[in-house]
Amino acid sequence: MLDRSPANGTPDTGIPDSGSLEHDLLRLIEESREQSSDDPFRNPVLAVTLAITRRLDRGEIGESDLDGLFVRLREQSLAERAVRLRGYVGLGQDAPDAAMPARLVAAIPKGPADFETFRGLVDRTSFAVVFTAHPTFGMPKAVAALIAKAASEPDAGARAPLVAEAAALSTRPDPGISLDDEFDQACIAANHGRSALDAFNGAVLDAARGRWPDRWTELVPKPFAIASWVGCDTDGRTDIGWWDTLRYRIESKRMQLDRLMRNLPDVPATGVVRELAKGALAAVNRQLAVAPRLGTKPSLEAVHRFALALIIERERAQTDAGPILAGLAGAITAADNDDDRRTIAVLRSGIAAHGLSNALPHFRLNASQIHNAVRRVIDLEGEPTDAAQRRSHLATIHALLNDVQPVAVDFGALAAERASAARLMMTITQILKHVDGTHPVRFLIAETETGYTLLAALWLARHYGIADKVEITPLFETASALEQGIRVLDDALRNPHWRQYLKRIGRLTVQFGYSDSGRYVGQLAASFWIERLRLRLTELLAQNDLSGIELAIFDTHGESIGRGAHPTSLRDRLAYLAPEDARRRNRSTGIRVRLESSFQGSDGYLMFGTLPLATATVERIAEHVFALDIADEDAFADYVLSDASEGADETDDPIYAEADFATEFFTVVRQDMEALVDDPGYAALLGTFGPSLLDRTGSRPVARQSDGGGPTMITHPRQMRAIPNNAILHQLGYLANSLHGMGRAAGRAPDLFRDMRRDSVRFSRAFRMVQHASNVSDLDVLRAYIDTLDPAVWLERARRTQRDARRDELVVIATALERLDLAPNLRRLFGRLTCDWLSLHSAAPDLGKMSPRLTLLHAIRLALIHRIWFLAVHIPGFRPQSGITREALIERFLRLDVEGCLTLLEDIFPVTPDPTLGLNFGEPAGPRDVGTYESEHTTLFAPIGRYFTRVREISGMIQHEVGAFG
Repeated sequence: MLDRSPANGTPDTGIPDSGSLEHDLLRLIEESREQSSDDPFRNPVLAVTLAITRRLDRGEIGESDLDGLFVRLREQSLAERAVRLRGYVGLGQDAPDAAMPARLVAAIPKGPADFETFRGLVDRTSFAVVFTAHPTFGMPKAVAALIAKAASEPDAGARAPLVAEAAALSTRPDPGISLDDEFDQACIAANHGRSALDAFNGAVLDAARGRWPDRWTELVPKPFAIASWVGCDTDGRTDIGWWDTLRYRIESKRMQLDRLMRNLPDVPATGVVRELAKGALAAVNRQLAVAPRLGTKPSLEAVHRFALALIIERERAQTDAGPILAGLAGAITAADNDDDRRTIAVLRSGIAAHGLSNALPHFRLNASQIHNAVRRVIDLEGEPTDAAQRRSHLATIHALLNDVQPVAVDFGALAAERASAARLMMTITQILKHVDGTHPVRFLIAETETGYTLLAALWLARHYGIADKVEITPLFETASALEQGIRVLDDALRNPHWRQYLKRIGRLTVQFGYSDSGRYVGQLAASFWIERLRLRLTELLAQNDLSGIELAIFDTHGESIGRGAHPTSLRDRLAYLAPEDARRRNRSTGIRVRLESSFQGSDGYLMFGTLPLATATVERIAEHVFALDIADEDAFADYVLSDASEGADETDDPIYAEADFATEFFTVVRQDMEALVDDPGYAALLGTFGPSLLDRTGSRPVARQSDGGGPTMITHPRQMRAIPNNAILHQLGYLANSLHGMGRAAGRAPDLFRDMRRDSVRFSRAFRMVQHASNVSDLDVLRAYIDTLDPAVWLERARRTQRDARRDELVVIATALERLDLAPNLRRLFGRLTCDWLSLHSAAPDLGKMSPRLTLLHAIRLALIHRIWFLAVHIPGFRPQSGITREALIERFLRLDVEGCLTLLEDIFPVTPDPTLGLNFGEPAGPRDVGTYESEHTTLFAPIGRYFTRVREISGMIQHEVGAFG
């Protein structure tokens, strides 16, 4: 029973307060876990779920009690998340590299070339922060802002009211998230990032002024940059019009001009550049005034008006940063004092790095769209990915490249174009021509699995006359792409047109994705295969005499261990993505590397949610990048950044000396994950009601519908996107894509496995991801969800209940679950996962376990799900409507398609208001056939809706406990 005694600070009113309820339920979790150690047949999570259900039945816990408890639990999880975020970016910790620029200058040996040595160190962009979206906005904007503010506060007392304010709000994401919403949030993060970069560049100039007082103004430091693909990512979506993309680029241009006008000193020296920027800003505002808005289908006249504004205002709006940069250079020379010169020089650095944009643009689409666009000029049968067609496609595209002629592009051609890839390439052409042509544009191609794709993209770029302004970038993410990636690049490099293109543009850019690779081969295995591909890529460039070009590596991942981002610290994350051995091999072959990393959705944007957070994030990036670059310079042979890079100890990492161990270990993980993905039970686990636990978290279209109504039954994980796949694993309490396969792999050589955990920086860092996954995973929780879908469990419960009405409910649920026939596959799946977990726990007995608070959230949510089902079985019988029977409706409730079912029930059981209400017809009132189903709505449908709202609320709370969405 609940302890409500006055001794515990709660008056004996019969109603628990949220504090005593929390204490009581957490104690119940602990006791149930202890009892299960003596009773192996007891599931401690289901036992607590049953206890909560009984208290709900008896009225000991009411809906208001749950809401009060949720506020308390939210406050604790949000407080911890703010502290974790603060620690993750190193804010407030001893961070010696906050003074990195001064330390760099101090480390430069004095000599004739010392200034040029420093210039070479800071004038090249070595790292780019890329803001990406996807459906990853898993919390409301207001909550994200409060978490960021709380994390920025050094004093716990100052954080408390911010956390309390956030805890009073729902954890569920904002409804109806649009692309505009995503763009706005990306811009907030980018603006904080740009301000942090300005501060860093200013510190570089300050340090240089002390050493080279006569030459420091010659420096244009731009070691870091900001980029974004929000509004430019058309992979898998058709809801982004070319006018939307153009408008976003113009808005980004306006922000850059605003920054310039806001920070430019109002002195005579800046008169020329001020007039240029003022005129450009006014012209850009006039262009935006006629730009079509998001979600509209603009008329041809509206498109024509927008196009004419871009063309008419083109010269005034500026389409290249050259004139403004020249004006800033002149202003630096003409300025009267060093303070003004410094301010102007910082602005010059920001524009030199980003052109006329607040953030550099990254465009993305799918390889199949490239193939479709070129197919109309290639007379070939078959698919380019077919091995039998490989040579013929490569030969044909080579022939096309031999005599490709550029064509003119106008907005009319863009408006008429239907092929996605051609339309996107034409959009880029118009952006370079009419918005900003300062820097080449990144063109990312998802699912690149053949060199033909790269050559076809090159043909398109040449066809539209922009080949020297587009960075064609393959994305290697699937298991096949990780295997075949080097062959893809080799096929392209064998073509002289591709080699000439790389030499002209001066950079080879590749993108590595952790989402699909991690969910199909396992996160740790994905890291190994990606690192192996990086090493082979370095060898390939050296073999092709291309060591003089820059290699840009863009790693896309979310903020979750389920998507490839290291959970312990930003230092670990950067070192995990760019291991020291790969960096060392790049240095030995003379290949300069530019690193890029995505910060995704509301979780990733948190690291740039305030200026203090953004500043700390930039400081950590500086530690990583300059530790890398300094090691590349002979002049710094004796220089060591103290505590600057956790990769500094990796020079002789034993994992590379034991190549066979590493290969075998990660091959086993990959094999086991691939087998798991093909297991029908795994699809059942993810797809039965997993998607319904999640709110929509972005603008990208999501749910497919089945012919029979409701969400499609998932038969293989490939039918859902990687982000919901990973998010569902979080919600079901077992992060299989970070854990599974590790047990069998460790068990093959347990002694060597333990040695690597102890001695290898690279391996132990990777394994810390497993440790974190273990902390938010629990087989008892997973088993509770699986047992919830097992009719035998419900029949056993019916056999033992003392309540006749409950027995009937349990039998109906069991019968419906029997029709779904999920249990056999799910039981086999649980056996597979358990066997591997036991092996892992034997090899690593120090792994942690899920916290009582997170376990409690799962138990409460299961009790709410069960309660929804108990109510659903009382829905009255009805004639089939739109092909939906009562039995089918109950099955949809079991899959938690609650929102869809309630919509149907509104039509099947309408509540019709009395149209004669208040009218006197002069006779005693007769019966009205209205309002017939008010009772069902009051006693069944409305409570189901409220319980489901709380189910989704808990999903948001679990997200905060895990630390990320998806």
